[in-house]
Amino acid sequence: MYLFKIQNPKFKTAVCCLLLIFAYFEADAQFSAKADTQAKFVTEFDINGLKVIVKKRASSPTVSANIFFRGGVGNVTKENAGIENLLLNVASEGSKKFSRPILRKELSKTGSQIGGGASLDYSVLSLASTRQNFERSWEIFTDIAMNPAFATEDFGRIKELILTGLQSQNDDPEGYLQVLKDKTVFENHPYANSPSGSVETVSALDIDKLRLYHKGMMQTSGMLLVIVGDVDANDLKAKITKSFGTLPRGNYKEKSLPQINFSTPTVSITPRDLPTNYIQGEFSAPNPSNPDYYAMRVATKILQGRVFEEVRVRRNLSYAPNADMNELSANTGNIYVTAVDANQSIGIMLNEIKRLQAESVDESEISGVAGGFLTTYFIGQETNSAQAAELARYELIGGGWQNSLNFLDEVKKITPEKVKTVSAKYMKNLKFIVLGNPAAVNQDIFLQK
Repeated sequence: MYLFKIQNPKFKTAVCCLLLIFAYFEADAQFSAKADTQAKFVTEFDINGLKVIVKKRASSPTVSANIFFRGGVGNVTKENAGIENLLLNVASEGSKKFSRPILRKELSKTGSQIGGGASLDYSVLSLASTRQNFERSWEIFTDIAMNPAFATEDFGRIKELILTGLQSQNDDPEGYLQVLKDKTVFENHPYANSPSGSVETVSALDIDKLRLYHKGMMQTSGMLLVIVGDVDANDLKAKITKSFGTLPRGNYKEKSLPQINFSTPTVSITPRDLPTNYIQGEFSAPNPSNPDYYAMRVATKILQGRVFEEVRVRRNLSYAPNADMNELSANTGNIYVTAVDANQSIGIMLNEIKRLQAESVDESEISGVAGGFLTTYFIGQETNSAQAAELARYELIGGGWQNSLNFLDEVKKITPEKVKTVSAKYMKNLKFIVLGNPAAVNQDIFLQK
């Protein structure tokens, strides 16, 4: 703690910069020390085909337990899209042993939370509990997983909530842009089946369909259990065997998802009377198991800073221009802007992509990105739930949970030449989605003709 007051503004700025530099190198040293030892706190084992990953965090007051179901939207069809999301949300409302009123009372008494949801690559049923109440919370959590009540009143209420959300998603321009993006970019791809489903598919689901689907989900070969907290892996083995050891192994096989087609650039415009135009341009990106992933994350982060500087700071064309990259099995990145002058904004952003592809970035720019990743990494890994999600993401789509421990080490290896290479390889043939005024869009600029 620095308990002195600096009056001179210039000297104050210089000191602040020095303190940030010292903090960066201190945190960097701490991470390097941790990176070599973190794996020692992770144990993996198998219970009748169920892979279990346990990370011990000594003195942590909470425990996070998560059952991940492999496959995501690759498991569903156009007719039942959204079934896993609905199923897990309804299941979280109560089990055969713990009806909804009893469950709410127990969760309140133990300070625990149980919830579920679905994403493009996997679904999850999660428990967050205090360490002292983990025994009781585990009993409740496993009964919900194994024996969900699927009570009529719970099913009706949750289904109505989901339908209300689906019916209103086109009302907000930001949300509607993402709906349009999914339809355009994921056309003829398994990702076209939204994990939330549609009004039509969710409306067609009933309790009997949920019960039948649940039976198929509960096969150990298609499940992953991740637990993080001050728990002992050896003690957990007996609990997990008792809870899930009788489940059938099944014959789940990982399906290799095709990459999304970015062979040609496109522009899709949806007219809407708005004060500004909402624009997103998607491009291909390597997934977390690909060696190019780390360089692409650095390249996208540099692009993010540059488009903000050029579009927002220097020209004030948009409040929040952005560049981002997802973490999907069939991965994508994007540029995004809301602007009245769509052509100038997109032209500038595409020029910044060209710069990344043609000019070597400074080493200092890469170091700055590494420092930013370091900060966000530690902030993002503060909770047990976040650490469980990170382990699961890399285990399911990133080549193994061990890779989650190497992220910052890999980022620090990135060179200017590698940034230029991945920018040229992936940031091309963008698929643009525009919501707003068609007259504001010169497609030749978007298509770089």
